[in-house]
Amino acid sequence: MENGNSQKRRVVITGVGLVTPLGHNVPDTWNAIIAGQSGFGPFTLIEKGDHVAGGVCEVKDFDPEAYLGRRDARRRDRYQQLATVAANEAIRDAGLEVTDANRERIGVIMGTGIGGMRTLVEQEHIVMEQGVRRVSPFAITMIMPNGAAGMLAIDYGMQGPSSTVTTACAAGSDAIGHAFRAIQYGEADVIVTGGSESVIADIAIAGFERAGATSKRTSHTPRPFDKDRDGLVVGEGAGVLVLESLEHAQARGARILAELVGYGRTTDAYHITAPAEGGAGAARAIRYALADAGLLPEDVDYISAHGTATPLNDASETAAIKAALGEHAYKVAISSTKSMTGHIMGATGAIETVFCTLAIRDQIVPPTINYETPDPECDLDYVPNEARRMRVRVCLNNAFGFGGHNAVLVIKEYEE
Repeated sequence: MENGNSQKRRVVITGVGLVTPLGHNVPDTWNAIIAGQSGFGPFTLIEKGDHVAGGVCEVKDFDPEAYLGRRDARRRDRYQQLATVAANEAIRDAGLEVTDANRERIGVIMGTGIGGMRTLVEQEHIVMEQGVRRVSPFAITMIMPNGAAGMLAIDYGMQGPSSTVTTACAAGSDAIGHAFRAIQYGEADVIVTGGSESVIADIAIAGFERAGATSKRTSHTPRPFDKDRDGLVVGEGAGVLVLESLEHAQARGARILAELVGYGRTTDAYHITAPAEGGAGAARAIRYALADAGLLPEDVDYISAHGTATPLNDASETAAIKAALGEHAYKVAISSTKSMTGHIMGATGAIETVFCTLAIRDQIVPPTINYETPDPECDLDYVPNEARRMRVRVCLNNAFGFGGHNAVLVIKEYEE
């Protein structure tokens, strides 16, 4: 296998960080994922009330003041708090030091679907109940989608490219893809990148419910690719990676976890929420990503599926994988970690890119839990219920968002 981007700089992953419904860091989350544990539980951040969703995947027992201190925690929306904790872990994991000598070559590119929704809802309630003079002076910076990227840049003094991507549930992957390109083409040497989301608010849950997208079950849900799947479970969390050029990583003696070798993105231009028929847009994104990486379908060992457990997505994604990989689709291991984390919207692609990186590091792929009844429309190998030890050299990470956004990343075992 050869990297099709030999004329561009190679990009490697040197650090990862996570905050998820399964843990506040990478080891806790990854151990739970490999054990097939579920992050599903009852509503605690909001009242269950009249919601028909059976539960949510919240980040449990999260005390932002313990990580950030009272002052900083109070000035950041929950999605920013989660991003900060995940980024701290990723930067420590990479052994990255931001100094006057390198800060202009280090950037931040983050993804989110909505941004500070919880703050927006809370501050609107304050206006209605207490008046406009009681609104927080930090309301705008807590609400704005680029707040996480801006805060992280300030925290570490990173003065390279800084931006935020908001392509719904493809945002985390698109942010990583933008960071990949920026390093490939020399705009930066290092980029802290990923996604963060916290939309456990009445308006968001109700919106998904009214769209008919949420699972009503109170246990053993969501069920990606299962015949009896009945919808997604809303989750929250953050995933952050440190990407850097191979030359930069080698020069500072960094440990390399994996290499990012391909990125493909397309738009369905079909429907604001439903995928294109036959997964046509997703299939093109997979093909583009493989071409960008200089790889063939038979090179793929594992696919981290978008796998939302909605009837439309899972059948469409299965069709897309078949269309893009041909007969090899039946030989590749595929799983949806959303069966454990829930759907973390704009952060999900980033979190699952971390999982792909760890699958390569540990030579094991996560399971799809809650899988009981095969669906004739979903007839591939979804690694049901138990993690699988296997040779993992190349992973695809699929992420598809409302609006018809499709993003696919290719993560590969690092070879000198």
